[in-house]
Amino acid sequence: MPRARSLKQTEWQTAAADENAGGCLSFYALPPLAVILIACLLTALALNSPIRTSALPINTSTSPGRLSPIFTREVQHWREDILRWATASSLDPNLVAVIMQIESCGDPRAFSRSGAMGLFQVMPFHFYFGEDGFNPETNSLRGLAYLARSLHTANGDARLAMAGYNGGIGVITRGEWTWPAETQRYVTYGSPIYEDAKNGATSSVMFDEWYRRYGAGLCNQAAQRLGLP
Repeated sequence: MPRARSLKQTEWQTAAADENAGGCLSFYALPPLAVILIACLLTALALNSPIRTSALPINTSTSPGRLSPIFTREVQHWREDILRWATASSLDPNLVAVIMQIESCGDPRAFSRSGAMGLFQVMPFHFYFGEDGFNPETNSLRGLAYLARSLHTANGDARLAMAGYNGGIGVITRGEWTWPAETQRYVTYGSPIYEDAKNGATSSVMFDEWYRRYGAGLCNQAAQRLGLP
């Protein structure tokens, strides 16, 4: 914050003289006052004028708190929960949706050969004793805590955070050529899908390729579990 400028001796004297002057305005003070009043009037009129919205930049990207339409109906089934979970975890809901899409396509009972469980395919050792790993609230709590930690370690880089989520946070600081093939594939699809989602795209070439190669069977199973027609 800039400091106030010190008054010179002559300025202090002028100020003191003004304080001792009469209360009525002199004739010579009227023209400057008129200028000030006109300026104030013009400013007030300007403030009440309508804003030309055509001159404002338009952001076409997906607004925070909204979910991209590119995700499948199985993931959209969890839309309100995703928004709530993302807010609680301080994460972008579209990033959360990408993870759910690739991991389970919204199947709360998904179970992998390695033992990963539920919507976010959380490994059993992330749960506390007695917790139900298939419970959506518990699964999201543990899974998104790990995603948030991965994103923090990656300094906000969503691509590296996805790698850490899939391959373990330790891979973030390693060269990509050392990553497991599954992790490389994970970010190859996940990163551009996320970019399309957060930038407001209504379709995604990489999403379509992922769905055709890996997602169709996963999503069919999810639809059956969710009772979707």
